[in-house]
Amino acid sequence: MDWVLDCSLALAWALPDETSKQADRFLAGVPRKSVLWVPALWWYEMANALTMAQRRQRLAEADRMRLVELYGMLPIQTDTHLVPDVMWRFHALAQEYGLSAYDAAYLELAQRRGLGLATLDRRLIKAARKAGVKVIRS
Repeated sequence: MDWVLDCSLALAWALPDETSKQADRFLAGVPRKSVLWVPALWWYEMANALTMAQRRQRLAEADRMRLVELYGMLPIQTDTHLVPDVMWRFHALAQEYGLSAYDAAYLELAQRRGLGLATLDRRLIKAARKAGVKVIRS
């Protein structure tokens, strides 16, 4: 099965102070032929999180560089469906479920592609469940 991958789960694999058994189980259980879909926003969020982690001395430069390489080896597919009406869908989902527009991008992608959502973000999990989107098990 393919999944939409959000930053909270991906960062739990990387940052030593954000480890998660749930995230580790998810990664170990992803079948080889699966695709991890991300909105284009994901790359910016990940770059910022890793930059800030290094700046705050939560991550060494060498570790950050290695993580970028490792993320590049994952079966990640970037969704680039960015048309003018997508802004309205993000807004509608954000309003309906009390999400940021950034988090709504993950939910919208999961809904549009009929995929599960791999996240550790409690608010996003709650919204996905209300919207009928499968989420990883706790």
